[in-house]
Amino acid sequence: MADNALFDELRERNRDPEAIITRLTRQHIETASWAYADSGTRFGKFRQPAAATTTFEKIADAGTVHKLTGVAPTVAVHVLWDFADGNVRAVMDYAAEQGVGIGAINPNVFQDQCYKLGSFGSPDPAARAAAVRHCLDSVEIGVQTGSKLLSLWFADGTNFPGQDSFRVRKARFVEGLKTVYDAMPGDMTMLIEYKPYEPAFYHTDIADWGMASAFARACGPRAKVLCDLGHHLHGCNVAHIVAFLLDQGELGGFHFNDSKYSDDDLTSGSIDPYELFLIFAELAEAEEDPSVRSEIAYMVDQSHTIKPKIEEMIQTVEQLQRAYAKALCIDRVALKTAQEAGDVVGAEQCFIEAFNTDVRPLLYAARERLGVPGEPLRAFRASGRLAKLAEERAGNVAAGGLG
Repeated sequence: MADNALFDELRERNRDPEAIITRLTRQHIETASWAYADSGTRFGKFRQPAAATTTFEKIADAGTVHKLTGVAPTVAVHVLWDFADGNVRAVMDYAAEQGVGIGAINPNVFQDQCYKLGSFGSPDPAARAAAVRHCLDSVEIGVQTGSKLLSLWFADGTNFPGQDSFRVRKARFVEGLKTVYDAMPGDMTMLIEYKPYEPAFYHTDIADWGMASAFARACGPRAKVLCDLGHHLHGCNVAHIVAFLLDQGELGGFHFNDSKYSDDDLTSGSIDPYELFLIFAELAEAEEDPSVRSEIAYMVDQSHTIKPKIEEMIQTVEQLQRAYAKALCIDRVALKTAQEAGDVVGAEQCFIEAFNTDVRPLLYAARERLGVPGEPLRAFRASGRLAKLAEERAGNVAAGGLG
């Protein structure tokens, strides 16, 4: 063990260093295929010579991140961008060669022209039928790849008062979601994501966690809520939402990123690492409570517009590892005692002390057991791999992605 002083301190906090290290080795963070390709904003893209330009290059980059971190064994895929050529088997085989598996299946019902007025909520029956058909096809791809997750985000909404009926659109969504849910195999979970605004700015059909929860309950027990950390209004207590959904057994997954103003899709932990820690504090506590369903899918959904893709993803994974490790350092015994005694300062200090803990010895120990570098980002930068990829991919046509 690397740092006896830290481990002694943890024992004083009623935490077992060995148990923490074991839990860190079991962390599973799913990266996203689209995060490895060029992306941008509505104003355009900034091209990166090392960015992935094909589905196979995206999978290879995901494999690189997993080889260096040891905790990113799956990659989420976007059906329209990653399987446009019907190359499901080829992608699966190549992913296996790269040491990763196919994770969450993400339909795309927001990009085609027919979705101008929405997908499941559209007043156009043809648009609704196209959206449902695409989601059903995505379920089939999930069956082929062995994925257990269908991850749904909808850009549906309206831009002007009176444009459409809120209640009619809600009914259309229930009908569409139930059709897809009923087609899923018994071991597949539907994740329903929410977002308060954008691209629609008058109303969004699934605007918050409560609406996502209501739609999930309308479908059945294998429909859960997906929480994207950037999809909340300013001042929203995301940790509270997480705790509430955990207690309801309705939290199914995360899209990790960070936000300064809106849905910025910045590096996780780059803006508010304390908020990220507080979220993991709820998740870590739930893991220790046998009455709570805590099998949560941890996925990354970020738009790396100017950072090198692989480097940014390794940064993200390291931030999520760090936040989780700090959360595991909370003295739960002292915290409960302080809470029950109404000791506000004492309770908060349990969080502050854990957040201020230098958890690098724990992470180094976990990474040693996983057989990966103690400093994954430093190892990647020293490898020269980024420059080699830029040389190999120079002039290639970009793969599908955001922006």
